[in-house]
Amino acid sequence: MVRETEKVGVIVERRDLDSPWADHSWVPVAALAGAPVATPWTVLEQTTRLTRYYAGTSDIEFFRTDTAMYRENLRSQRPSLWIALRLTDSAPGIVVHLVTADPAEAESLTETNTDIIEAVSMPIEIQERLAAFVEAHHVERAFVKRKRDRTDPEAMASRIHGGSQSRTTRDE
Repeated sequence: MVRETEKVGVIVERRDLDSPWADHSWVPVAALAGAPVATPWTVLEQTTRLTRYYAGTSDIEFFRTDTAMYRENLRSQRPSLWIALRLTDSAPGIVVHLVTADPAEAESLTETNTDIIEAVSMPIEIQERLAAFVEAHHVERAFVKRKRDRTDPEAMASRIHGGSQSRTTRDE
């Protein structure tokens, strides 16, 4: 399996809410190429209703089998990385769970409905590394339509009536 790993720094915001159900929300807002020297959960900006943090780094993995999705992402109007945050009991209450460049993987993360997933702009440095990875490993695969298995008309004619088996054919 061919894969490459890149370090990505993650910036998140804690936003105060006027809601009877929650007093704040967490939102991923940016990704940085590489691993900054700042320690995780360093406050970058603070206002009365918002605090922006450097949340730490995450590894982003590029897999050879996903190059078609990466290529489509790079060809889009806004190449993106998807950041998944997960609630935790330890302070500050959130962790960076995953960063991906694969939109299909990001969509699959939404199925649990427990993580916070947001798309952010992909830094140019990561776009260049991802484009080089796609160029080196992408293989065009022809679409092959599956053929359905032929059904057995005799198997379809068999029925169970009132506890006893009877066989029905076209001649009856």
